[in-house]
Amino acid sequence: MLALEVVVAASDPVPTFVFDEVDAGVGGAAAIEIGRRLARLSHTSQVIVVTHLAQVAAFAGNHLRVAKDASGEFTESSCVSLAGEERLGEMARLLSGLSDSRSALQHAAELLDLGAAEAAS
Repeated sequence: MLALEVVVAASDPVPTFVFDEVDAGVGGAAAIEIGRRLARLSHTSQVIVVTHLAQVAAFAGNHLRVAKDASGEFTESSCVSLAGEERLGEMARLLSGLSDSRSALQHAAELLDLGAAEAAS
């Protein structure tokens, strides 16, 4: 479906796309390609993606973390914009479950560098 949207968007742009878990059931190289295609689609449309994969999040122009707190009488959600070290830590957490793992941080930095290089080209 994503491939079809990318092709259609080239000839008939849609103002906004929202993808919820478009990457379900994939990982590794396939997830990186999904991230690349979403980034390409964002050249002609606003693209909002809900993902738990760092390989997809690495290609985002804006990275937001949504958190849910159900500890009180009602459930509350919050949204935080991530950049710099905060984004790197979140990417590491997505990769390993640990925001301070040295190997996860290195992998997260590699993915963010890949996403930045794609955006610059």
